[in-house]
Amino acid sequence: MVGVVACGSVSSIKALWETRIKRGREEEEKRRTSRTGTSSRLGVQVWEDRAVLARLKEKLQTEDGRLVLRIEQEEWKSLPGALVQFIQVQEWQIHRTGLLKIPHFISSFQNLLVLDLSRNAVTEIPKQIGKLTRLRELLLSYNRIRVVPEELSGCESLERLELAMNRDLHKLPDQLRNLKRLQHLDLSMNDFSSLPDCVVAMPGLEWLDMGGNRLQLLPDDIHRMEKLHTLWLQRNELEKLPENISRMASLDTLVLSSNKLRDIPSLMEDMTNLSRFVNFRDNPLTVEVSLPARRKAEDEEDEEDGEDDREMFGRDFMHLYIQEARKRSYAVLNMHCVNQIDE
Repeated sequence: MVGVVACGSVSSIKALWETRIKRGREEEEKRRTSRTGTSSRLGVQVWEDRAVLARLKEKLQTEDGRLVLRIEQEEWKSLPGALVQFIQVQEWQIHRTGLLKIPHFISSFQNLLVLDLSRNAVTEIPKQIGKLTRLRELLLSYNRIRVVPEELSGCESLERLELAMNRDLHKLPDQLRNLKRLQHLDLSMNDFSSLPDCVVAMPGLEWLDMGGNRLQLLPDDIHRMEKLHTLWLQRNELEKLPENISRMASLDTLVLSSNKLRDIPSLMEDMTNLSRFVNFRDNPLTVEVSLPARRKAEDEEDEEDGEDDREMFGRDFMHLYIQEARKRSYAVLNMHCVNQIDE
């Protein structure tokens, strides 16, 4: 009886041992297969990264002494992390690629002077962009940006900012007033209902396009924009102009076509600096003005100069309108005085 038990025990132990050996072999096989698969995937990833780097390297050009990354009309909905291998690039020119976002590693490109991502599908500007203290131009027109981060104010060297045709963009953070070197700002074809306070406070601004928005009023302190020489306000909903617009000493170009203006401030008559271009076309002005015909020689001279201010409701129109409006006001005042005397 004891021998049977011993025999049975030996058989059980042997079976258990063989099972453990089998399991051990199976687990080792799994680990080996896993390592092989991981190595295979890593190999594929390395190959893909090298292929992307090679493709990106083909997009590098030297223009005017700058190293430029230029990608146009190719599908790049995202930019690979491998791009940081080229942090010496000074300019990005990436257009019509369907790019959805600016990568957070953009902050690695400390030599970047121009970031032009116009005509893509970018939806946001990352906060990391504020670390690009040498950036001079940020061009993001024709995208889908809704919010501008306050961190953009950290781009202390920025001279040109273009955000046209983002449609849903309707405000800017007040911190952007700290962009003291900004000279050129394009906010046209968006959804602004008022001129942002930070824009009025930008000390170096010279050129501003707010055309194609929903502006109804201009701020009374618009004259604070002392260096502004060009102001585009076409296709808005402006019904009147502030008197202080006449105090904009540097303004020489003013476009106000296709608004709802019913009058022109009389003080604008003294804006002798407003000499380059003025346009009041397509406004429901209350006074009808017909400019006298010019001599043929003068018309020919205008054609040679390539502009006709009279046709564009320009300077001559503005001055004559103010004069006629003043005459009408005097006539109304005299009539009122006569009526009072008769009474």
